[in-house]
Amino acid sequence: MDEIQSPSDDAAQYDLNLGPIDLDLRDCDLEADTLREECRVFGIFGHPDAAAVTALGLHALQHRGQEAAGIVSFDGTRFHSERRLGLVGDTFSRREVIERLPGTSAVGHVRYSTTGETILRNVQPLFAELNAGGFAVGHNGNLTNGLTLRRELVRNGAMMQSTTDTEVILHLVAQSKRNRFIDRFIEALRAIEGAYSLVSLTNKKLIGARDPLGIRPLVLGELDGCPILASETCALDIIGAKYVRDVNPGEVIVFDEHGTQSHRPHPPMPPRPCIFEYIYFSRPDSIVGGRSVYDVRKAMGAELARESHVEADVVVPVPDSGVPAAIGYSRESGVPFELGIIRNHYVGRTFIQPTQSVRELGVRMKHSANRAAVEGKRIVLIDDSLVRGTTSKKIVKMMRDAGAREVHFRIASPPITHPDYYGIDTPDRAGLLAATHNLEEMRQLIGADTLAFLSVDGIYRAMGEPGRDPAHPKFTDHCFTGEYPTPLTDMTQAEPQPRQLSLLAEAS
Repeated sequence: MDEIQSPSDDAAQYDLNLGPIDLDLRDCDLEADTLREECRVFGIFGHPDAAAVTALGLHALQHRGQEAAGIVSFDGTRFHSERRLGLVGDTFSRREVIERLPGTSAVGHVRYSTTGETILRNVQPLFAELNAGGFAVGHNGNLTNGLTLRRELVRNGAMMQSTTDTEVILHLVAQSKRNRFIDRFIEALRAIEGAYSLVSLTNKKLIGARDPLGIRPLVLGELDGCPILASETCALDIIGAKYVRDVNPGEVIVFDEHGTQSHRPHPPMPPRPCIFEYIYFSRPDSIVGGRSVYDVRKAMGAELARESHVEADVVVPVPDSGVPAAIGYSRESGVPFELGIIRNHYVGRTFIQPTQSVRELGVRMKHSANRAAVEGKRIVLIDDSLVRGTTSKKIVKMMRDAGAREVHFRIASPPITHPDYYGIDTPDRAGLLAATHNLEEMRQLIGADTLAFLSVDGIYRAMGEPGRDPAHPKFTDHCFTGEYPTPLTDMTQAEPQPRQLSLLAEAS
């Protein structure tokens, strides 16, 4: 392990112990009740500024994970690693950090944890020295048999250094008896279930892989003739790279000094990308599966207006994710669009004592009502999703306090009735408002005059489909339908946990 650098001493400042002050203040944030997706990945091969380019790519993907970031580079002789808690800009905007990551190839990762604690040893890319050489891997997604595999590996003598399911992949590759590294890697992929997009770096190769259903996205780009793998096209845009194509579901793509090789180790099956990439997770300026995320979200808003229009004076988005859908609703309904809620983008974490009065004031620290736009008016509030309902209740109260005469809440996605196990941090089913309340009960709880959701067929129409074919659905939509597209091996052996399967329980 002497070839990989340990995190420098200043990493300690990012190993934050989030005490009750931070946790309570999160409740003040209107974003605290949103869905969160695990992470995003980036990789580049053969570029003289590999680490700097990777850092820029991670900046573009920061919306996918704000808890931690890491980069591993290779200089032809040694691997170098910098992994920190905090935002990309907290660490990787500093020249001295990039200078500690020499080499022409690098992989990077931003993380929001859905398995494992938020501690430095869980920050990716993970790295290990194997008998074939160094191996770094970053993972976007979640393995639905990760806990089962982990227990088997530990029983067979594996020594786990983290509590994230990504480490399972490292050990599966290490224990493979195949001769070629790519065959070891593919053998590991055949053992795992669930959703994943992977970027991996060895002494000689950059490898990308996508799960057989294409649940998690991965795209191929090119910069100055050098191949790039990224979770979203917005990461290509920020560095001026050319989009080449999507990595296909089930594809393993390899880059080395000899060129590009594509492997298809899995039986072909109809792809089912995650519908939440379009509803919420992807940046609106990204292209996912050939579709503009921005255009799809506007189409969702238009479908919502056709399905559940109500007489109103203004359409108000819940910023920022509700904006495209609100534009679509406004255009379809003819009701004027107004920014009735203003978001302050310059408020960071506050360390004031979280008394009840401060918690109430904290709602207005990041979001405040635009009284001139809503006072005395009938408003239609547009949001992308409703999870626990606590955020929606605060928003409705904010609008009424600003003088809104009527508040009609419209959600540009169907009711979320089932938890996710593929890399989205959802509550267990008991924590999902739509799983335990009917429409009228939800309306009363959040305090709106009316409440309506986009239908499942409506969301498919927004995607350019005539509706959902129950026999052959084209998207992973289990949060709305309860139909999970892969085996849930771990869930049949243990009670699902609120934050998916915490691998901290592996010893129990």
